[in-house]
Amino acid sequence: MAPPLWGSASENPRQVLTDETRAQLAAIASLVRFRKGERIYGEGDRADAVFNIITGVVKSYRSLPNARRHILGFLFRDDLIGLAEEGRYVNSAEAVTAVCGYRIPVTALDAKLRKDSGLDFQIICKLCHELREAQCHAFLLSRRHAVGRLGLVLQMLENSQIVRGEGAGEIYLPMSRSDIGNYIGISLEAVSRSFRALSCRGVIAFRNRRHVKIIDRAELNNIASESEMLRRPRRRRAE
Repeated sequence: MAPPLWGSASENPRQVLTDETRAQLAAIASLVRFRKGERIYGEGDRADAVFNIITGVVKSYRSLPNARRHILGFLFRDDLIGLAEEGRYVNSAEAVTAVCGYRIPVTALDAKLRKDSGLDFQIICKLCHELREAQCHAFLLSRRHAVGRLGLVLQMLENSQIVRGEGAGEIYLPMSRSDIGNYIGISLEAVSRSFRALSCRGVIAFRNRRHVKIIDRAELNNIASESEMLRRPRRRRAE
């Protein structure tokens, strides 16, 4: 049996902010809300703030010349977003669901970090998480098969739930099937086929469109690692 490629919750590099750190950030931040589908910031915009997600899900993406979006990652409660380079946002961010968060001005954060080295470390770890998501995404796209890519996404979402203390076994899918396809580089039709393949194989079961239960974890791990892929039975050649 192949181990989960996304690692266990104990190995996950996603660092949880302490209550003290949250309070320190809240003291220099303003509360903001975004509707589902609302853009939080755009690639190339002046990076004058970072955002700490309180509730909801955010997607990080880059726009392609053909007007499509290349989704780089999904960010959840307690994540910090706003990775910048030379004072400009590296990616765009949009609310997948309704989002509530703290908007933290970069100038205020910089002044705070200069006074508190412990806070500095935590903030750097959280902001680097967005970079790690991009690195994990590149690894995910190296999988050859659509079903293997989808298996990795399910592992990722479940592990993220565990780290946030939301339990395992049943996975909540806040994003659309189109977003999943844009994230793993396959068509909407291929996403649907891959879900059906996993369901027919008895690997997963749907409670509804947004909730997926893992039935055969060992098989999901094998599929995600591509040590065993779903294949159609081969027809025997005529003698």
